[in-house]
Amino acid sequence: MTVESTELANRLLDAQVEFILGELTGDRLAEVVARDVDDLLGVAATTTLADLVDRERVKATANTILDKPAGSAVIDPMVTGIADAVYRHAANDEHQLGEVVEREHVEALVTKVLGMRSLHEEILRRLGDSPVVATVASWFVTKLVADVMQQNRELAERVPGVASLLSVGERATSKVRGATSRHLDQLLGDMAGKGTQLALRRVSGAIRHTVDEAPLHEAAMEVWDLHAEDTVSGLRDYLSREDLLELAGIGSEIWAILRDTEYFRTMIAAGVDVFFDTYGGYTVTALLGELGLSRDDLVTEVQRYAPAVVGALNADGQLAELVRRRLEPFFHSEAVLGMLAGTR
Repeated sequence: MTVESTELANRLLDAQVEFILGELTGDRLAEVVARDVDDLLGVAATTTLADLVDRERVKATANTILDKPAGSAVIDPMVTGIADAVYRHAANDEHQLGEVVEREHVEALVTKVLGMRSLHEEILRRLGDSPVVATVASWFVTKLVADVMQQNRELAERVPGVASLLSVGERATSKVRGATSRHLDQLLGDMAGKGTQLALRRVSGAIRHTVDEAPLHEAAMEVWDLHAEDTVSGLRDYLSREDLLELAGIGSEIWAILRDTEYFRTMIAAGVDVFFDTYGGYTVTALLGELGLSRDDLVTEVQRYAPAVVGALNADGQLAELVRRRLEPFFHSEAVLGMLAGTR
């Protein structure tokens, strides 16, 4: 190729770079963004999601992400950092609970939870299978009865003469207990298992009766109404900053383990299938509409970030270098140089 054709190619390259920079900077950028978004939406209006993206490739991408280490120098500190920022934020003192969560949603949640009878029954049944839970129930019933008896005794002792009668009774009982302690211990040992199960049944029955008969819905909503005007910062009375950070850390650890299980990968794949079964036949434009994104939304968001990004790259000449690097192979190709040589 001649020197003249190479020089002409360089001049055309310079002109092309200058033209593109003019498109991407200054007042022209807004026009270019709007034009390009319209062009893309024109194509998107006739292209379905399934034609554009294969679901198996999406699953493969999801697995690639899951294969990456769960913890990182960014994610782990961000979890606790965001939790700390939310806890300390001044907005917690400026907004009431009732502003953040509407009453109708609280009521819907309370109604649903209290109405989940099968959940209540299954939880009580599963708890009944645990020896430790049965022991706790037995302790609870015993403690309750003992407290009632103690309160009754304290009330009785206030009556003149009753305290001395109780003292005489205790001495007599002590003598009998000493003579029959071995038989009593054996009897209690035989009854321990039955007593524990009886206590568990009583506690379970009390819980069922409370859920079914007691006005829990009204009580829960009354509690909400009493606190709805409290500021969000009032929740700090229930949860310290240290507790929140520890919970955030525990949640992060649980997530790190969960995301590495085969079960979680299977669920992700199922979610991808549901998404494509539902929206695969939608055009991209229709899908954007389902997501609530209009043409103006897209233009606005691109224009929100593009000027700063382009400006930063253009400030030190990086943008021009990037554009030139992409175009130069074309203008210096044999085909272009040959055409330029033929024009002379």
